[in-house]
Formats: sequence, C-alpha cells, structure tokens
Amino acid sequence: MTTTTPSRGRRRAPSRMERAAGKAAALQRPRVVLALLLLLALVCVMLLDGYLRAEVGGDQRVRTGASSSDVPDEILDGGPIVTFRGGRATTVSVPDKTIALTFDDGPDPTWTPQVLAVLEKYDVPATFFLVGSMVSRHPGIVEDMVEQGHEVGIHTFTHVDLSYQSEARVRREMEQTQLALAGAAGITTTLFRAPYSSQTDAIDDYSWPVYEKLGQDGYTSVFVDTDSDDWKRPGVAKIVQWATPEQNEGASVLFHDAGGERSQTIAALPKYIEKMRAKGYTFTTVSGVLNQQEQEQQQVPAAQGDGRTRLQAAHRRATGTLLYEGKALIAAVAVAEVAVPTLSVGLMVVGVAVLGRFGMMLILARRHHRQRNRRRFSWGPDVTRPVSVIVPAYNEKECIANTLHSLARSTHPIEIIVVDDGSTDGTAEIAESLGMPNVRVIRQANAGKPAALNHGVRSARYDIVVMMDGDTVFEPDTVRLLVQPFADPEVGAVAGNAKVGNRTTVIGAWQHIEYVMGFNLDRRMYDLLRCMPTIPGAIGAFRREAVLQAGGMSEDTLAEDTDITIALHRAGWRVVYQEHARAWTEAPGSLKQLWSQRYRWSYGTMQALWKHRKSLTDKGPSGRFGRVGMPLVVLFQIVTPLFAPLIDVFTVYAMIFVDLRASLLAWAAVLGVQLLCAAYAFRLDREKYRYLLMMPLQQLAYRQMMYLVLIHSCVTALTGGRLRWQKLKRTGEVGTPAGAG
Repeated sequence: MTTTTPSRGRRRAPSRMERAAGKAAALQRPRVVLALLLLLALVCVMLLDGYLRAEVGGDQRVRTGASSSDVPDEILDGGPIVTFRGGRATTVSVPDKTIALTFDDGPDPTWTPQVLAVLEKYDVPATFFLVGSMVSRHPGIVEDMVEQGHEVGIHTFTHVDLSYQSEARVRREMEQTQLALAGAAGITTTLFRAPYSSQTDAIDDYSWPVYEKLGQDGYTSVFVDTDSDDWKRPGVAKIVQWATPEQNEGASVLFHDAGGERSQTIAALPKYIEKMRAKGYTFTTVSGVLNQQEQEQQQVPAAQGDGRTRLQAAHRRATGTLLYEGKALIAAVAVAEVAVPTLSVGLMVVGVAVLGRFGMMLILARRHHRQRNRRRFSWGPDVTRPVSVIVPAYNEKECIANTLHSLARSTHPIEIIVVDDGSTDGTAEIAESLGMPNVRVIRQANAGKPAALNHGVRSARYDIVVMMDGDTVFEPDTVRLLVQPFADPEVGAVAGNAKVGNRTTVIGAWQHIEYVMGFNLDRRMYDLLRCMPTIPGAIGAFRREAVLQAGGMSEDTLAEDTDITIALHRAGWRVVYQEHARAWTEAPGSLKQLWSQRYRWSYGTMQALWKHRKSLTDKGPSGRFGRVGMPLVVLFQIVTPLFAPLIDVFTVYAMIFVDLRASLLAWAAVLGVQLLCAAYAFRLDREKYRYLLMMPLQQLAYRQMMYLVLIHSCVTALTGGRLRWQKLKRTGEVGTPAGAG
C-alpha cells in the first residue's frame, strides 16, 4: 500500500464557492417559505375559483316542503314583498296595473347584457336578484346595471337553499354578496330573494326563521306572485302568457337572466313589455312599489327629485373598509378567472407530455434491452487492461471498509485510489489498516468532492478511470462489465446501474422504485438517443484523456457528474449505459437527509444546464446533446416536475368542486400508467415486484416532497444562491448482496 501525504501547512482560506455558500445558508429558510407561500397562493386562488362557481354547498333544494304553523297567516296570505319595519312583519302588494319586473340568478356574461339592452330600449326599470359569486366574476355588468337605473338585490353568494343552513352560513352568504356588490358597483342593498322561493304561501317553519332574522338585520324579502317559468323553455308565447297577471292585477313577475340557455327569455321580453303597456301597465322596481305604497299611506304627492333614485332606494353607498375589501375581492377573482383556465390549459399540455414521455420510455427501453442483450451484440474486443478506481472519501468510516472489500473481489485488474478529503473520523487510517496491496491512500486538505476526484484522476496510472462514492459497494463483475464499452473508441464515458441497498426502510423502498425506473427507463432512452445527461457519482467510468481534456471535474456546479457528462458530449465523446454493471449504494436514512441530497442534486443539475446553455447552438455530432438532450432534460426534469404539484392540486380541486368519482378514476388511471412503466422497469432489471406495493404511497408522500425540493431549488436558482457539497450521515449497512454478480 502506498500513502501520499501533502505537507501540513497553514489551513487554506475558504474558496469563493464556500464563502458564497455561507451567505446562502442563511437564506435557505426564507426561500423555502417563499416556495410554500407561492404554492399556498395558488391553492387559495383555486379554492376561490371553485367556490365562486357555486359547486360547493349543493346547488339544489335540500327539502321538499314542511309545515307552516309558525308563519303568521297575514304573511302566508299577503303580498309578495315582506318588510320588517318597526320589528313587525308586514307584506306589501304590487298596485293594480303595475309590474315589478324581477330577474334571478345573474349576472350572466351572455344573457344579462341582452336583457339590459331590451330594457334600455323600452326604458323599463327592473330589479335583479344577483348571485354573489356571479357578481364577483362579472363586476362590469353589475356596474352597468346600476348606472342604467336598475335595482339589485341579494340572491345569496352560492345560490344555496338557506332553510337548513346554520346562522353563520346564512350570515356569510349575505355578507359575501354585499362585499361583491361593494367591489363591483360601490353599493350595498337591502333587498333579498331566497333561492328556490316562490310565493309567500310557500313559506314554512324552516324558512320563516331565516326571513325573520334577515328582517331584523334590515332586509326586505321579495317573493313572486306571477312566474313566467321561462327556465322551462316552453316557447315565447307561453312565457308571455304565464308572465301576464290576471284581471289587471299588479304583480311581482319573475324572469331569469342566467342559470341556463335564455334565448327564449330574450325573445319573449320585448313582446311582453309591449303587451303589458298596451294593457295600460307601468313598470317599476321593488323600491318603486314600496315608495308608492308609502305615498298612498301618507296621502302625500309623489316625492320630488330623480325618479331613478327613488327606484333604487334600496341601494346604500359602500364606503370605508367595506369598499376596499370589496375591490380586493373583485381583484382576487379577476386573478383566479385568468389563472385557473390558463393553468388548466398548461396542465393539459404537461399531462400529454408526461404520457408521451412514458410511451417513449417504454418503446425505447424495450428497443435498448433487445439491442444490448442479443447474442451478436459486442462493443468490440474484450477490454482486459487494468483500470484505476477512484474513491473520494470524506468521513466515511462506517462504509469505507465495505467499499474496499467489495473492490478487492473484482474480477478485473484494478488499482484503487482512496482520496481522503480532509476526513476527521479516521477514514484514511481505516483504509490503510486493511493492508490491501493495490490500494493507495491520498490525503488532501478538505476541498470538496470535485477536487478529490481530480486529484485521483491526476494520480491514476491507467487510461480508464472508474469513479464511485465512498459509501458504494461493487459486485465482483461490476468493473469488468463497466469498462467493456471502451472497446468502441468513440465511447468516452459509461454509466453503470446504481441500486439501493437499504431498501427495507420506507425511504429506501421509495428510492428503490425511483432508481429502477430512472436507470432502466430514463437512461436506456437517453442512451439510444445519444444524449445521456448524467453519469451517476456512485458508478461511472471515463477515459482519463477525455476527463483531462474537459478540464477535469468542475467546481462550478454542485452536480459535477452532470457537468462532466455534458462537457464530454460537447467534446464529441459518446456516453453510454451499461445495465449489467451494478453498484449498491445507501439511501438517506431520514427525510431531512433525503431533502438535503435531492436539493443538492436538483440545484446542481440546474447549474450544469445553465453553464452549458450554449450547447443549444453547438453544431455537428457534438451538438446532439444541445439539440436533443438539453430540451428533454429541461422539459422532463425541471418544467414537468414543477407543474406536477399543480396536477395534484387540480386533482384535489376536481374532487371537491367538480366530480369526485371521475377525478379518482383519472388519478387511478395515471397511477396505473406509472405502475405499468415501473413493472416493466422491474422486469428488465429482474427485481421483485413486491416493492411496487409501495408505489401508491410513494405518489402521495415521497413524490410531493421531491416536488417541493425542486421548487426550493428553482427559487434558490432564481435568487442567485449557492450551496456547498453536503455530507450525508451513513450507517455502513449496505454490503454486496448474497449471490450478486
């Protein structure tokens, strides 16, 4: 054994990267918070959008009828307008030959403007009972409505039957609608019409307490005594006929300007107005009826002033906090109205891309497997010359012995170079104490993994170097199989097959699934496309000449393995995957360590892609990675995973607001496709299928964590932070499996 020890001088000053890392460390928590806040903001926007579409709360009547023994007879037998002036419930009837024209369920962007145009043409005022969620989505229509002199009332926020709702729910429905009106038109109103209400004789013991409570709060409840039933779409003639009062009586007449296809309503409305005017009727609002009744009771002449103002007497000007909160609601809804459809389209594109990727991986992985495993396939003459195996080690006392013992059983001639990167736990001493004749231990002051690998490459005796991690275990045939592709002079590097050794843990099982799919589908696909993005640090082989030509392992990024792989592509070398060369590595033992590892990988990959962004314009064979590999990696390793959490959020959104069964079936279908891909990857690698039982849980927990890691990495990249090479705690429990090789 040969030991090389550098002179022990003054400790080196921190590098530029390490100084930047120190500053970045203090910023990591705010970045995590920012990433979570962005996701929370999106969730809030989607919840608001779902709530506004009135798909929560049951847009249907929850009861079919009940007794009315507690309702006063004068209410049941009275007029269609119920007031509570002075705390006493009274009804008001519409005077003879007078129509209080009312519309429910709006505003609707298609039908309400057409209704307003007809009313403006005939100079007819009306009262619109508006759904708060629709007001917040179409505030401009409400503003036009009020400016034209029409009156508005509340029809709840989500068009829910209030009879069985809690007092808090009733109050919330009213307050939210008032807030929407304040933001849309700068007003509030005292008029109310309950969804699914009709005439006063339909009031029962469940609904009457609601009207009483609202009456105490100053609301006037408005019913109908003549219903056009236009929602049934019976034809224009029937609508006009059913909306006509009998024997010149006055009436509160109901039409609808939303809630369905209203072309018959639009066609019937001019005919109805012309018919009623021909019969001597006048049109007014609910406030106009109340104003006329008050004048008759007091026997005073009609009030002087703007007639339109008297017809809008139920309106109150919104001021102060209410006005600003209302405008904030309208602004938030405007964002939701744009964001949710845009994201929906984007996610459809992402979904198609993901499914396309699955299909491409299956096709290309099968082709790769058949091509590399046919009897006649050969890289060329067997590679039998010795190679150098470089083991960078930093505080690997738990693992270094297992690593070196596994290399000692190699069936291929090797020299082993252990580069101790300033370990403080006796790693170098353990390596030396094993007494292996083909092991050299090189000590260096702590400088990071790239520096350790470069030191090993410069010290290597042979033209092929194998790089592995200090916690990795090789099978006896691993090195021999790994170097055979170098029989092809175009090959500059070879990726091996990394396996998770401690797969008995939950985290290990999750990573096992991920590794098998990644190595047996992704890498096979990239190999055939000749754009392999990464030689894994756990097992990779390189031509020493190619590494030195590329400038060695760079310290510019945290993903030195991705960095050197892309550099080799750009230098014109071919990078391939050798599936049968297997290495066993240890998965992180805790979620915290897993987060640290994946955070470094994700961020390092982004750094490497950005560093080699000019590969997009490389010409000739060396530009293949830029033309094919770079777009694929960016799309499927950054963009698609970034959108993946949104797919999950949209799935939950659809379950809550749209269709639970259909959403569950869609989620199960996607899971089924992933299971199919995973099962095929397991088949290629001859792995046991029982681990796939963990896949549904992996999709619900592990995958979400990986998404957050990627978001965190993107935020760090966008804010210009940097990280340092992080050492994970190892247990040394991974050894070469019995019978492996």
